[in-house]
Amino acid sequence: MTTAYDPLHDPAKTPVVFASLDVELAVTRQILDETASLNIHDDHDMRTAAFALNCRLRVLLATIEAERGEQR
Repeated sequence: MTTAYDPLHDPAKTPVVFASLDVELAVTRQILDETASLNIHDDHDMRTAAFALNCRLRVLLATIEAERGEQR
C-alpha cells in the first residue's frame, strides 16, 4: 500500500529570479525569527517551519550561487 504525499520541494516551482543577497539574507533572518517561537511539539507548527525554512534555504543558496556566477 502506498500513501500519496506532496514533496517538501518541487524543483519545477523554484523561482528563477532572486533579489540581492542582502535582501535574501534579511528575509531569511525574518523567517528564522518568525519560526523560532513555534511549538516543537505541534505537528502543524513543525510542518510550517520545515516548509518555510526549506524554501528560504533553497532561495538563499541559489542567490549565493547566482552572485558567484555558478549555475546549477
